[in-house]
Amino acid sequence: MAGTGEEERLASSDVAATTSAAAAAAPAKETAPQEAAPQEAAKAAETTAVPAATESAGAAKDASIASPAATSTPAVAESSTAATVPAESSSAAAAPAAPAAHPAPAASSTIVDASVSAPIEPAAPVGEQTTDTEGTGTDDAAGFSDVDSAVGSLSYSSLTSLTDSIREFRHENGRTYHSLSAGKYWCPNDDPENSRLDIQHHAHRLTFDGALCRCPKESGAKRVLDLGTGTGIWAMEYADEHPDAEVIGVDLSPIQPEFFCMATDCVLVSVPPNCSFEVDDIEKEWTWTKPFDFIWWRALLGCFSDAQAMVQKCFDNLEPGGYLEMHDGTFPPECDDGTLTEDSALLQLTKLAAQASANLGRPIDVSPQYARMMEEAGFVDIVFAKYKWPTNPWPRDRKMKTIGYWTLANVEPGLEGLFLALLTRGAGMTKEETMVLCAQARNDLRNPNIHAYWPAYYCYGRKPE
Repeated sequence: MAGTGEEERLASSDVAATTSAAAAAAPAKETAPQEAAPQEAAKAAETTAVPAATESAGAAKDASIASPAATSTPAVAESSTAATVPAESSSAAAAPAAPAAHPAPAASSTIVDASVSAPIEPAAPVGEQTTDTEGTGTDDAAGFSDVDSAVGSLSYSSLTSLTDSIREFRHENGRTYHSLSAGKYWCPNDDPENSRLDIQHHAHRLTFDGALCRCPKESGAKRVLDLGTGTGIWAMEYADEHPDAEVIGVDLSPIQPEFFCMATDCVLVSVPPNCSFEVDDIEKEWTWTKPFDFIWWRALLGCFSDAQAMVQKCFDNLEPGGYLEMHDGTFPPECDDGTLTEDSALLQLTKLAAQASANLGRPIDVSPQYARMMEEAGFVDIVFAKYKWPTNPWPRDRKMKTIGYWTLANVEPGLEGLFLALLTRGAGMTKEETMVLCAQARNDLRNPNIHAYWPAYYCYGRKPE
């Protein structure tokens, strides 16, 4: 990832500065056991508690999700002088060169939640695994149903009909893509990709124990904007759970149930009456006249030529006291025990993708800088954390193993969709070359002896009153 060395240096110095205070002010934190000394060191760097100083909004709810034993533990102690960027886990290889990141401030109001980035212990090799007879975990720790809560009586919003040009999607390498502002986004908008997005949404809810967001707007929001809403699943579920909130989802593609039903006379999926969808390019001037009190940003890596400008636009369109919350992963995957080697096809594929995104002017490795971007835009009470999605069910921890199953279901079938446009547009590769590399990477994704994970980050902050 771009700027990783600088971030590690800053993070290491900040952790060292706060370790003695943490020992006096914060209780010891339970973490997963480790099998090797190098992982013990990584664990100590990533899970160091930060002394409690203020009752920042939402601090109490950022509890550990690293293991079932930690989920009942209070959130990591937080400080108004914590470092902007947490310590990075060791990676099998650095990301390819990308535009240099801005240096993080030496001190800020950012809170670093280190509770979700503990190293993951791999499961025992096949043949040595034991059955969980004590009920220490469940396959669905979030406890939610497979039934879509949006299914019910049909409700249409009165929207201006879309033009035929927007509904006539672009065809490229056997996939379809958005036609509005054609070429800006690198993922397709066809049925396989839309199914993948809904699986990805489930993995997010599982990661955060069923919660739709992390910031204080988990309740009490009145006017909500979902940027890059995709299939609209987050917006509809948030609207279902918050019937007093007005929820607007916006995307380049009209793939939400509202538009699908308009085009096909479908009566199987309804949209909550307090939820609506719009098709627009959010990099252009926003036309909403009323400010929002909550803006949601998820899975938008590689969408913007200037992510800092988008964060500023969000700040400008929030009412005082409103929140922006951002969730994004990055490439390439990381590994804490060296099992993801330099010759891995998965590593080669994702490195090429990161470089291709930089070549296209829409880098996908900016999420580690979200806290700095929020601070520069004017946000306060910023909370920032790194979390991990195992590439397959290799972890020993029951919850992380379940997340690994969902991550594999999310990524493996969607490899070609995720990388075809990036590599053919930005890396000079042919469709056939990309397909071969994806097939090779798929073997690495399935391999339980490769203990890799996708690094991901969440960050939220408040606009001052």
